[in-house]
Parts: sequence; C-alpha cells; structure tokens
Amino acid sequence: MDLPYRSMSWESFLAVLFGGIVGVTLGATGAGGSLLAIPLLVYGLGLPVQEATATSLLVVAASAGLGAYGHLRTGNVRLKAAALFSASGWIGAWLGALAHRLVREELILLLFGVLMLAVAWRMWQGHTVSAMDEGPRCADEMPRRCVIRALVVGLLAGVVTGLFGVGGGFVIVPALSMILGFPMQTAVGTSLLIIAIVSLGGLLGHVQQGRLDWLVTGLLLLGSGLGMLAGTEVARRIPPARLAKQFAVVAAAVAAGLILHNGIALSWGAR
Repeated sequence: MDLPYRSMSWESFLAVLFGGIVGVTLGATGAGGSLLAIPLLVYGLGLPVQEATATSLLVVAASAGLGAYGHLRTGNVRLKAAALFSASGWIGAWLGALAHRLVREELILLLFGVLMLAVAWRMWQGHTVSAMDEGPRCADEMPRRCVIRALVVGLLAGVVTGLFGVGGGFVIVPALSMILGFPMQTAVGTSLLIIAIVSLGGLLGHVQQGRLDWLVTGLLLLGSGLGMLAGTEVARRIPPARLAKQFAVVAAAVAAGLILHNGIALSWGAR
C-alpha cells in the first residue's frame, strides 16, 4: 500500500506515534482510544477505510488484551460477565463487518463522526465509568435479568465494533457501570477483555473482504503496546473525570472535522 509520505522512516514514525496515541487513550480511559484510530489511519496514513477498519480492530484487540491482562492480575475482571458480553458481541461484530461493505466510505466516516460527537458529549457530561447506587449488582453474581441485559448490550456493542472498527468500550463501560452496577475499576478491566474478544470477531469479518498492511500494523501494535502501559500510569495519576473531559474535547474536534469533510463529499457526490 502506498502511503502519502515518501520517507519510510517518517511513515514508520507516524505509525508508532499513532499507535501510541491509541494505546495511551485506551489505557487511561478504558474506552475511547479506538475512536481516534480510524481518523488517524485514514487521514494520517492514507489507508482506505476498509483496510483502516481491519487494522484498527487488530490494534485495539491487542492493546485491550494487554490491558485486560494487567487488570486480571489485580482481580478487576469478571469472567462470567465478559463471556456473556463477548458471546453476543462476537456475533454482532461479524454482522457489522459484513454490513460495512454495503455502505459508502464517506457515509461510514460521516456516521462515525456523529458517533464520536455523541460519545464526546456523554463523556463531557460525566457519563463515564462511575458506579451508581441504583440498579442490579451483577459484579459478583449474574442473575437472569443481568444475563439478558449483558447479551443485548453485547450484541449492540458488537455491531458498532464491526461496522466502524472501534472497540465499543464507550458502550460497554457505561453499560457495566450504570446498567449492571459494576464498580469503576471492575467495569474498566472487564470491558478491556470484552473489547479484545469482540474486536477479533469484527476483524475476522473484515479480513475475509480485504487485506492488512502487516508492516504498518506491526508498527501500530508496537506503539499501542507502549502507549497502553503509559496510559495505565496516566490513569493512576489523573482523576477519571478530568481525563474524560480532556478526551471529550479532542474527540469533539475530530468529529467536527469528519462530519464537515464527509458531509461536503457526500453532498457533492449527490449532484
């Protein structure tokens, strides 16, 4: 794949840098890093949307898996909840990946911008991983009502993952916290394991339709792995509410650019 830069060393630097940005954000917030991956890959490295989506899913899966391992060691992962979310999420991700090829690239990026804007607004308002007093407590036990909710939300997150190439953590983390009543750290840790598994489901659907640039992917993985470790340290030092607001500002700016650019492209294409 010909990237829009002639210097291979510059291309390599950008790939590692972009992977680091994704890893830091994912490690710090438990969600959100994958939202930045698609714009960085499409507009920063010049990858086609199809290839960028598949690459994003692989990078997100690896980064989330690394983060989940750390949380698993500290007891912040609930395996039963992760299995339920992942079971329906895997199916949803595969279906979303198949639907991806039926939609124009500009429309996918426009809808992705709208999705980013909605997530940015929720994070700015404080609807992140804060435990709530109301609702069922499913962190230790999974009664039937919790199982049903986990399967439904997992399916929804999976479709979003497969269609847009994102981890779906911005759906999963609030669901674990606000719908199932998970404590904050448990919601983040469990979410990372779910993201890793569901992203692989979406990746399979995309790989069947396209290919990956393994050099770019490898460099992104290197950057994201280092970024994930750094992001975990950032999360320990900065209050979650402050992190959420900072990410919301960046996400809103990127979303505005996506909506404007692709909205104009679609309007011109319709003429």
